[in-house]
Amino acid sequence: MSEPINVVVTGAAGQIAYSLLYQLAAGSVFGPEQPINLRLLDIPPMMEVLKGVVMELEDLALPLLRDVLPTDEPAAAFKDAAAAFLVGAMPRKQGMERKDLLSANVKIFKVQGEALDKYARKDVKVLVVGNPANTNALICSHYAPSIPKENFTAMTRLDQNRAQAALAGRLGVQVDKVENVIIWGNHSSTQYPDAGQATVALPSGTKPVPAAINDDDWLNGTFLETIQKRGAAVIAARKMSSAMSAAKAAGDHMRDWWTGTKPGQWVSMGVVSDGSYGIPKDIVFSFPVTIENKTFKIVQGLPLNDFAKSKLDVTSKELQEERAEATDVLQK
Repeated sequence: MSEPINVVVTGAAGQIAYSLLYQLAAGSVFGPEQPINLRLLDIPPMMEVLKGVVMELEDLALPLLRDVLPTDEPAAAFKDAAAAFLVGAMPRKQGMERKDLLSANVKIFKVQGEALDKYARKDVKVLVVGNPANTNALICSHYAPSIPKENFTAMTRLDQNRAQAALAGRLGVQVDKVENVIIWGNHSSTQYPDAGQATVALPSGTKPVPAAINDDDWLNGTFLETIQKRGAAVIAARKMSSAMSAAKAAGDHMRDWWTGTKPGQWVSMGVVSDGSYGIPKDIVFSFPVTIENKTFKIVQGLPLNDFAKSKLDVTSKELQEERAEATDVLQK
């Protein structure tokens, strides 16, 4: 058995965390040989609820879970952190403009970035789940200058999982038969779910998804819009945002970052752009990546047609606008 690692979950009394914590404690994210200490951060009014969450974690009786600390102090939560799930964020309320949402979240992620910078390990892996996730990750990274920028990522794995499931449903195959779907750009309705590079394993052999589906109008219309608007559809049906599926995606994202991707497969992660595919540097943009030794590399040289390029342009512009609005808030 390895030494326990400290794993932080913010917004720890909330719904996504409630579904995430079991995965972490059971070993399905960091592996069956990796003990963990959970550091659960939330705001002072949630401390009583958090007590109940801690009771449940104790009652799971899971041997990998060594220690649990509930706290409203970022300094205590982020001390010696090896991995952090930044789930807590100000949710978008009805009638709220994007700049209002960014303004509220800039303050949260500034505090957390500063705490990471001061107290966490320098190799900490930070996954931002709280929306607007891409720009929140950028802000957080900005306030943790001693931690490499590539250690901050935003979650687009939920969108990837949604896209993979939708394609598998259309093709009538198990979801694991579909590989290498890509989510480009922002975790928002401007994202570009791209099946152009995806493959499907059929009884007759492996085929490109576009050839197997043979309906570009569906891929560029219904499929695209369904994935872009899936979060809103869940809220409309459930009267609450995605929690179980978001927690599963957060676990998937961190597990692959921690243990690596399989040969020939890639996953989508929001990472600080290095200029690949003509995307401006210094925005957090979702790219296809491969991962080895806890280090991701953006997959290079994938062919993009004019339709795809136009979609990347739209989502890139939105992220540049978000960055400008966030910068404006920070300077006030």
